[in-house]
Amino acid sequence: MDDRKRQILKAIVDDYVETAEPVGSKTLVERHSLQFSSATIRHEMAELEEMGYLEKPHTSAGRMPSDKGYRAYVDNMLSLPEISPHEALDIQRFLLENLDEARELIVRAAEYLAGKTNYLSVALSPQYSDSSLEQIKILMIEPGRAIVVLVLSAGVVHDRLIRIPAMLDENQLDQIARAVERCLAGKKLDDITLVTISSAADDTGLPEALVNQVLYEAYVAIKQTEKIEIYMDGKYHLLKHPEFRDVDRANRFYQAVHQENMVAGYMMEMKQELEEKKAEYCGFEFDCLETLPAPPEAKASYMVRIGQEIALDGMEDMSFVSTTYRIGRYISGQIGVIGPKRMQYGNIISQISFVNKALTEAADEHYGRTHADERKE
Repeated sequence: MDDRKRQILKAIVDDYVETAEPVGSKTLVERHSLQFSSATIRHEMAELEEMGYLEKPHTSAGRMPSDKGYRAYVDNMLSLPEISPHEALDIQRFLLENLDEARELIVRAAEYLAGKTNYLSVALSPQYSDSSLEQIKILMIEPGRAIVVLVLSAGVVHDRLIRIPAMLDENQLDQIARAVERCLAGKKLDDITLVTISSAADDTGLPEALVNQVLYEAYVAIKQTEKIEIYMDGKYHLLKHPEFRDVDRANRFYQAVHQENMVAGYMMEMKQELEEKKAEYCGFEFDCLETLPAPPEAKASYMVRIGQEIALDGMEDMSFVSTTYRIGRYISGQIGVIGPKRMQYGNIISQISFVNKALTEAADEHYGRTHADERKE
């Protein structure tokens, strides 16, 4: 594609994203500083259509981008707005304020992203099943409530609120935690069973009935770390967009997103592909992944799937923009947004890249606090 066609295609995509109306040559001349005549623009638009970059709706003389046109735009024509320091402070506060457990970080990140983009946000929790347990702490919050803190391999910390017998005190909880740690330290999460953890009861010197309740809660907390969870926010934001005036299209989409296992599986595939791109970019050196240049110079830091590229029924009119966030040094999850193909890709990529960075930093800060609390204990 030569530079003239590139300028015209970019102008058409920009206009169509803004107006949701097919774009004609007259509109391009009026709205953009293109140094070409109307006749030249019409000729170039016809060639772009023939090349597959534009489509012509039957009821309009204008053109709209095809999947191929959007792909060319995303790969070669994006400009990314910067996130202001004020926005940066806002999201850090939003993620960390009154945070009880780490998993809530992901829920909050999805909520923030949905609100900022006005699209559906989707987040996939990290997968810890290959990790091993290094330490466990059971910290009293108040009588009857405690928090289990699991320190996993690679420095990952996972915490979960649990209910405990109200008569147990802090020293007794510490005895139970030490017994569990002696029993399970170094074991892979996959290998920990209820029978395995129950064997710690004999090592506490406390009444078995009380201990078993805590051990069961600790076991559930451990098993919850293995489960991949999907979080969605903003499902009904999409109804505000003109594409969803078509009831059949809206129904197909909502049927697709309600199949959460399918969406989660697809996100796992995207995550794997993105990690392979990062490894290729960095020459398989992990530290490089933390210092990737901002996109689009390093397209390995995000992924955009457009229309027919999305291998999920009902998503053929949508785009899916995602990135991988880090929890600890090696454990990662996926977060992104789904919206109409007619989306502001530069803004969306900036937002998810920023939320990714903020989520990673917030996780590090939260886990750092947790470690500090442990040292005080």
